[in-house]
Amino acid sequence: MFTALVCGAVVFPGLFAIFRKVLRYTFTRWSDADVVSISERLVSAIHASLATAAGVTVVTSCTDVMTDSHWLVNGFVVFGAPYMACDIYAMYLSHYHIQRVKGHSSLSSGHSLQTVKAFLMKDWMLVLHHLVLLLIFLPITLFFRRGLGDFFIGCLFTTEFSTPFVSIGRILIQLGLDDTRLHRVNGIIVLLSFFTCRILLFPFMYWMYGRQFGIPLHRVAFHLPVHCNVGNLAILAPQIYWFILLLRKANRLYLRQKSGKGDKDRPKTD
Repeated sequence: MFTALVCGAVVFPGLFAIFRKVLRYTFTRWSDADVVSISERLVSAIHASLATAAGVTVVTSCTDVMTDSHWLVNGFVVFGAPYMACDIYAMYLSHYHIQRVKGHSSLSSGHSLQTVKAFLMKDWMLVLHHLVLLLIFLPITLFFRRGLGDFFIGCLFTTEFSTPFVSIGRILIQLGLDDTRLHRVNGIIVLLSFFTCRILLFPFMYWMYGRQFGIPLHRVAFHLPVHCNVGNLAILAPQIYWFILLLRKANRLYLRQKSGKGDKDRPKTD
């Protein structure tokens, strides 16, 4: 466990530092805000890909959804813990540099409690999400499950499947490719993967539990302890909120592109 923790503490901050240095020298016209933002997205995509691979490995290896175990569960939870702390720091740096680019006078003196407070107020849900995973999900997984439910932890790992595509979308925008077919296709993949792996995943887990114990899907929740249902609901609720935000963003982009296309097709008049 200690080895996995040390590896995570070296890999994720190390990748963030390497990406910042490489991007700064490769894209000399990018601002610090651009470099930090894209570096954060790249590290996030790598972590999400590893989490998804670990999740698929665990899920496909477990026949009994309650008692089967896999070493990757505890190993990856410990390995990924430093990423949560690293990503909070990276998000703060991104927020800080973006606000500096916008010319906020409050940042003239550099980092301060005021800049941290502004970051927490803006991205409080993402920060809370990371802290919950780090301070609640991690201890429960390691110490309070009594070795049960590795299958379901593996399922939760796969919720990260959509994250690389979200990161790709942000990178395409930064590269000026937001009005391309590639960006539109990626946007569709984001919506489908997010809905499948972050929302439909929960009915799937209930269905798998019910199938093993001969319980109809609509009755599974009544056979589970209250804290299990509450925990699932607490994880599901922000996923639904973020999915609604993604739908709104996709709708805005569609309307903007439709309006732009209409302007191009409109005949010019003297």
